[in-house]
Amino acid sequence: MNRDRAVFLDRDGVINIEKEYAHKIEDFEFQKGVFGAVKSFYEKGYLIIVVTNQSGIARGYYTNEDFWSLTEYMVGELEKHGAKIAKVYHCPHTPEDGCDCRKPNPGMLLAAQKEFDIDMQNSWMIGDKEGDIKAALNAGVGHTVLVRSGHKIDEENTEAEFVVNGIFDIIETIK
Repeated sequence: MNRDRAVFLDRDGVINIEKEYAHKIEDFEFQKGVFGAVKSFYEKGYLIIVVTNQSGIARGYYTNEDFWSLTEYMVGELEKHGAKIAKVYHCPHTPEDGCDCRKPNPGMLLAAQKEFDIDMQNSWMIGDKEGDIKAALNAGVGHTVLVRSGHKIDEENTEAEFVVNGIFDIIETIK
């Protein structure tokens, strides 16, 4: 199957329940319906790519190694449920660092586009903050979904194409 389209997923608040600076397996709790949803996107022929801001690394709350240990666990659990993650990109910087990879900047998405030759117009971004949506739009991603997972969302002024309660609510929309 030619996988030239992607579903980009934010991690905290989309794949897992957001907990401040989650970096330990024992604190990592998957969102309801995430396994079925990600498996569905994969089965529909999408590359599954995680793009996540991880400023806790720069802040010294946890290490890059801690991040990758948790990532290995997360990817393994998703794969056990039939959802293959193509790659995980992360930004270890704080907002003050001014990097181009930290969302809302599009650096992680553009790196994925280059590495996997992704058709961005026919791809999706699922995030839980307006910064996720802005990063997707800045990268030319054609479809955007904002998940209500605890962050305040201004639904009147969001740039997201869809606003849903959880990742499972968008399964039928993504063809």
